[in-house]
Amino acid sequence: MSTRAKATLAVSCAISALIIWGVHYQQSKEREDMYRGVLRDDERRKEKMRQREEDFRISQRKREAYERVQTVVSSDVSNDS
Repeated sequence: MSTRAKATLAVSCAISALIIWGVHYQQSKEREDMYRGVLRDDERRKEKMRQREEDFRISQRKREAYERVQTVVSSDVSNDS
């Protein structure tokens, strides 16, 4: 094999190795980004649940306060005719 052919083979192997390394590096970065997205989603979900629970507690306190002040009548609308 000539020197020129050996050099071409070496350069093409090096370029191929760099391309393969680059693709694997990019895939690992994308995998990390996706995992961070899952963690962010979990945090958002927990925060939303905490907020809903807090809203529910506030609603219960308001209802208790209203029931102390006002009389509450059942809204059962069944007609027995």
